[in-house]
Amino acid sequence: MSADITNAFEKHAIDNTTFGHAEHVQVAYDLLRKYDFIDAAAIYAKGIRTLAAKAGAPDKFNLTITYAFMSLIAERLASSQTNSFEEFAGNNPDLMSKTVLDQWYSPKRLDSALARSIFLLPIAA
Repeated sequence: MSADITNAFEKHAIDNTTFGHAEHVQVAYDLLRKYDFIDAAAIYAKGIRTLAAKAGAPDKFNLTITYAFMSLIAERLASSQTNSFEEFAGNNPDLMSKTVLDQWYSPKRLDSALARSIFLLPIAA
């Protein structure tokens, strides 16, 4: 199933009504296993931006959230010994929460127009 959703994502053929947070993480995981970080991040960001535009909500795309999640998943994957997404997700349950970035970013910073258009580094509290 994992390969199917990722293939559909890469072809920009995803149904946005069934593409929730867990599917976002799964595709990011698959892309990071398939490509190096730079290529995976670019493919992922372009795919998410296209998905938001097709859904009629291009303003929902947020580059900071996209790249921060990709970076976090890549970091966890680099130190992981897992061979499947299910095992990876089980070992990293915090990634399944949309609020995992709250430990590094304030809601105001993440929700800003600037965060939507460029990658913002977190600001220390």
